[in-house]
Amino acid sequence: MRLVMNEPVERMDRPYARRWWALLVLCLSLLIIVMANTALTVAAPDMTQDLGLSSADLQWVIDGYTVPYAALMLLLGAIGDKYSRRGALILGLVVFGGGAVAGSLVGSSAGVIAARAVMGVGAALIMPATLSLLAATFPRAERAKAIVLWTATAGLAIAAGPLVAGALLEHHGWSSTFLINVPVAVLAIVGALVLVPPSRAAHRHRIDYVGGLLSVVWIGSLVYMIIEGPHFGWGVKAVSAAVVAGAGLLLFVLWELRHPRPVVDVRRFTQRRFAGSNLAVALFFLAVFGAFYYLTQHLQFVLGYDALDTGVRMLPLAGAVFVGSALTGYLTPRVGMRITVTAGMVGGTAALALLTRVDAASSYGDFVLPLVILGLAIGLALSPCTDAIMGAFPEAELGVGGAVNDTSLELGGSLGIAILGSVLAGSYSSHLADATAGGKLPADALSTAQDSVGAGYAVAQGIGDKARQLGEQAAQTTDPGQAAQLKAQAGQLADGARQMTDAVGSSFSDAVAHTSLVGALVLGVGTVLVAVLLPRKGHPGTDAETGTGPGDADTGTDTEAGADSTARTAPKASTDSGADSDADPDDAAEVAESAEAGASAGNTAR
Repeated sequence: MRLVMNEPVERMDRPYARRWWALLVLCLSLLIIVMANTALTVAAPDMTQDLGLSSADLQWVIDGYTVPYAALMLLLGAIGDKYSRRGALILGLVVFGGGAVAGSLVGSSAGVIAARAVMGVGAALIMPATLSLLAATFPRAERAKAIVLWTATAGLAIAAGPLVAGALLEHHGWSSTFLINVPVAVLAIVGALVLVPPSRAAHRHRIDYVGGLLSVVWIGSLVYMIIEGPHFGWGVKAVSAAVVAGAGLLLFVLWELRHPRPVVDVRRFTQRRFAGSNLAVALFFLAVFGAFYYLTQHLQFVLGYDALDTGVRMLPLAGAVFVGSALTGYLTPRVGMRITVTAGMVGGTAALALLTRVDAASSYGDFVLPLVILGLAIGLALSPCTDAIMGAFPEAELGVGGAVNDTSLELGGSLGIAILGSVLAGSYSSHLADATAGGKLPADALSTAQDSVGAGYAVAQGIGDKARQLGEQAAQTTDPGQAAQLKAQAGQLADGARQMTDAVGSSFSDAVAHTSLVGALVLGVGTVLVAVLLPRKGHPGTDAETGTGPGDADTGTDTEAGADSTARTAPKASTDSGADSDADPDDAAEVAESAEAGASAGNTAR
């Protein structure tokens, strides 16, 4: 057995024997780049205290990762397709690991933000590479199952991030949440060399760098606007970013429509299945990331759980994702993608609706059912959508296909944190002002407390500390009159601290309920749109399960190869799809059987 796997998957005359081990490596790579964001949510308080981060600093520590991650995926996915998908994965792991090492060593906000940006570049290489290598390595009959496991890994990472970070923070500093990525990245690099076969597009035409750079401009500007505007106000920076994003998107679309070999064929978005799948992914992660953002805060600040306890209490979400993923593998071939995805989105809407019942008296038990339903919904909806998005691309563009899926995911997540985070902040601030009205809290202290729930509890703690100081002074004072006066003041301040603590907790709980209502409305409307867009099972001209219908051959994405729709859905039997010229007998048999049945070639996907 070779120490390093050097035989390209495109040259194999049968499915790669160790493909499930290769999937394990791809899922491990996916795990660390998703956990890099979710782990930071529980490490943020320690990092804030140690580095003296302002709220703006902390926001950019989190989002410094997101901007390059989202902006670069399309271009780097296309580069990976042309030169080496496995090479892109390994390079991304090296960059990601280097950024993690740097992040653990720096001692300033600027240094941490820069390190997180480097990790974001690495993630932009890794994420599309995992999906493109999965699609290239697995025959179409098994691809849907592999994508189910890939999606389940993403769901696990959302919940596992806080758990791992919480365990580390029990005995180590926040820098350990960066360093934990390094041995995992090294293990993934070794696994990629040993287990993952190299892959690249058979047709290595010149990359559309202009289109790629325009995608970087408009996506990067859009994500920057999403972050800057809701959190820091719609000043010059946010408005300028919005203008650049709009102009960049328009130029990108016009350029891609005219280019003979675009980085991504925007005509695909006119196809109902493709557009509906991308919309579902974006909306779902809008809801999931937004809910995760405020639920972890509620568990930590309001219910008083430490980082590890918070991570443990998010585990029902991870377990439910696996159950939902298993269900989608059973349901989708039987009832069709439309019903499965719609059911998942209805479940997500119901989970958010249940969170509208949260109030100051709520305990962790009130969160378990919404977390379970949300996890089931993730598993049900996302795997079929990812499968459909990847099935819309020929083998020569699998990296771009993965990048489109992941860009939808990342844009949805960024919008979720920005929109629902902004609603949360506004609602909390308003409720706190109402709860403290008529009190003696100074205006500057109220303004500080309204900044965040953590700041609110800090103000309450400060009032309590002042009460204790006055109590100690009263005990040491020999003048009975002065001692009585100090005790009275200490008692008033102690009462004020308790009232402030109660006001902060109830205000944030009310804000969680209000924000959940907004999220449920957004996802509910989106559910209707997705249900309308997705074609019915067996609808004429579309594939009922995965891939695209016969009409997709006319989109112009592969005109240089002269590929028809059969070539697109059976790439291992096509010399111009980007896989190879050696047909996989299983795939060829499936195509022949499908042709004899008069079905679309995409019906072999499952």
